[in-house]
Amino acid sequence: MADIHILVADDVAGQRLDAYLGANGGCPTRSACAHLIEGGAVVVNGETCLSKKYAVRAGDRISVDLPEPHDPTDVIPEAIPLDIRYEDDYLIVLSKQRGLVCHPAHGHESGTLANALVYHCGIDHLGTVQGEDRPGIVHRLDRDTSGLMLAAKDDDTQRALQNLIRTRTLDRRYITLVHGHIAMDEGTINTGIARSTRDRVKMAVSDDPFARQAITTFKVLERFDSTRFDDGYTLVECHLFTGRTHQIRVHFSSIGHPLVGDPMYGANPVLAGELGLDRQWLHAMKLEFRHPRTHLWTSVESHYPADLAHALELMRARHASTGLEAAD
Repeated sequence: MADIHILVADDVAGQRLDAYLGANGGCPTRSACAHLIEGGAVVVNGETCLSKKYAVRAGDRISVDLPEPHDPTDVIPEAIPLDIRYEDDYLIVLSKQRGLVCHPAHGHESGTLANALVYHCGIDHLGTVQGEDRPGIVHRLDRDTSGLMLAAKDDDTQRALQNLIRTRTLDRRYITLVHGHIAMDEGTINTGIARSTRDRVKMAVSDDPFARQAITTFKVLERFDSTRFDDGYTLVECHLFTGRTHQIRVHFSSIGHPLVGDPMYGANPVLAGELGLDRQWLHAMKLEFRHPRTHLWTSVESHYPADLAHALELMRARHASTGLEAAD
């Protein structure tokens, strides 16, 4: 994605957000900007703004994520297996396997979750708020992060689910294994996150005024003793209040505890090899929310996949541990 950053001047204060962006030379048309706003791609003063009618104010800091150009007709149905944990007339909760990209992008024109959803539901039975090249997608997981995701079957449901994320009423729980002993039993990491100025593929903690606020709370589940070869390890449950790109990976790296199997953010690649891992030890294990259409409380869980479970067994065999283990 391309990032556009705008500081609102005094003479345009009061304009609707979609109109203001549409008149900006770096942005697409007004209608396309309205679609980006509804899809959660526009941030005002560090917070996602979903209202195209928002009246911009002098001094507002606006960031826009422009997706890479892509022909939506390329999202063809593909018979990719889906691990569906819950489904009704409005939405799907599925457990994404590692290695699966969420939607077509440069270098991943097919074989994505979007292609699988089109095959399963049909293109006319998926929400298009995020764009026609991202049918049904409500939020994303990194390619090599496994676990629970939501997909919407119509635009109203998709907007409602995205609003749960915006209002922080979608409870998302992750489990991760990190390097080092985290001394606190519980804690909160609250920082800005922006694209790294050194490596545009990476994200980084940032105090830039255009950085997006990112909040992660965590609870230690199990600690693995240090040896003369390492500083130990910690199994952690994370709760996301925001959903920034690489949020958990960036946050734990920033406090000196990179995720096991994540050399991009500072993990020791040797350990990952010894544990049979070729990706970060990170799994989206639980989703809880008030169903936006039926209003029923909905709770879905996904246990560790085989590669993460095997790595954890090897870790326990190598290190003495203390603490409570998450259900797996």
